[in-house]
Amino acid sequence: MHIDLLRDNAKTFPKIENRLEILSLRIWHCKYQTLQPLAEFQNLEKLVIASFPDDSLDIVVSLPKLRYLRILHMPKISKLDALSSTQFIEVLSLSTSPSWDSSGKCTIVESLKPIALMPSLKYLELFGVCPVDISLAELDGCRNLQTARFSRYPNDEVERFYRLTGVENQYVSD
Repeated sequence: MHIDLLRDNAKTFPKIENRLEILSLRIWHCKYQTLQPLAEFQNLEKLVIASFPDDSLDIVVSLPKLRYLRILHMPKISKLDALSSTQFIEVLSLSTSPSWDSSGKCTIVESLKPIALMPSLKYLELFGVCPVDISLAELDGCRNLQTARFSRYPNDEVERFYRLTGVENQYVSD
């Protein structure tokens, strides 16, 4: 079952019946103060979030069946450490909001190493999500990565990454 939560002005995540039946969830520009209640969605396989309110991605560790994670606009996130503890995520898309992207703003993260440690990752998008050194070198060892797309990285760094890894320059499809 899929659920869409769209532009909800409530501050608290809603009570949802049959949480274990939900396989796909989209939370789109809602005003929730936290997404911690997602931990109750133990069978969730696909999660799309626009406007991530928390300052940590720890919630994804509590979703053991998650295979697809797309987060648009995560201004409070500076560490991706929780991602290294996920086992089954194959598709990861992290991006700034379109207004940030058009103005050149980035979400600066400490390191991309947690992404490189994701054992099942095959498809990656990082749009305006960059480490301080604006390098992709920490991703060079991603063994299973098949496609990747990047924005806000120097062109020569992106070309170096594709050349070294053999990863294809393609968008993630839904």
